Amino acid sequence: MADVIKNRYEFVILFDVENGNPNGDPDAGNLPRIDPESGYGIVTDVCLKRKIRNYVETVKEDNEGYKIYIKEDVPLNRSDNTAYEYLGTDDKGIKDLKKKDPEVDRKIREFMCRNFFDIRTFGAVMTTFVKAALNCGQVRGPVQLGFSRSIDPIVSQEVTITRVAITTEKDAETKSTEMGRKNIVPYALYRTEGYISANLARKVTGFSEEDLELLWEAIINMFEIDHSAARGKMAVRELIVFKHSKELGDCPAYKLFDAIEVKKHDDVDYPRKYSDYTITIHEEQIPETVEVLRKI
Repeated sequence: MADVIKNRYEFVILFDVENGNPNGDPDAGNLPRIDPESGYGIVTDVCLKRKIRNYVETVKEDNEGYKIYIKEDVPLNRSDNTAYEYLGTDDKGIKDLKKKDPEVDRKIREFMCRNFFDIRTFGAVMTTFVKAALNCGQVRGPVQLGFSRSIDPIVSQEVTITRVAITTEKDAETKSTEMGRKNIVPYALYRTEGYISANLARKVTGFSEEDLELLWEAIINMFEIDHSAARGKMAVRELIVFKHSKELGDCPAYKLFDAIEVKKHDDVDYPRKYSDYTITIHEEQIPETVEVLRKI
């Protein structure tokens, strides 16, 4: 593995959606998530992490050191058991092994971080180990994402559709088509802010420079392998990275985030494309020791 990162980072992602639903709410009939007070659109951190995981899994294909812990149709216990196999035990014998070897907690945590990219990156709560009274069950990852919020308020549009496929034989006797609905956002530009702690990378997971480059690649391309009719046209438009000169950073994160201004053009009432906005980085607000990198 490459060297563990030595610098703190913050980053801003700007992505947009056109005629799609970027992150439906299952508790609201899969409507696009909206802040009810302000009308701004919301995309959860979990949604974006899923797409990052999917990209890494697609590119690395479970290569050593790049397995994915949180993945579809794979019970977490199955992944946890690989650590027990590494130690030559199982979930029944782990307590006896811990009495003999007080370093078991550390060994399991290091094994899971070494083998699973998303644990090394985002951390994880591994319930199997917690139930076994091991202290390695909760790993705090160095990379954290906040919720995404649209730059302007959005309006969810309900579109009625028809389908010629009939569900049952009985229905086929009385009708030839069925009606359905889609909920879309005509256009919205979203902003996400993220944090990378070199301190947690060094002390806990071993998140490396190589992992960091893969993370940037995954963020830039996270919608490219996720296209569907439901999500419409989605793309990452900007990835702006702030690189501090040291492990604990040079200034508070909010000062860096405040230096990025995303503004709708004055003559645009209803934005429908990315060029309806201007993105400005106010470099005079950024300390000289912080390097600004535009990845796109």
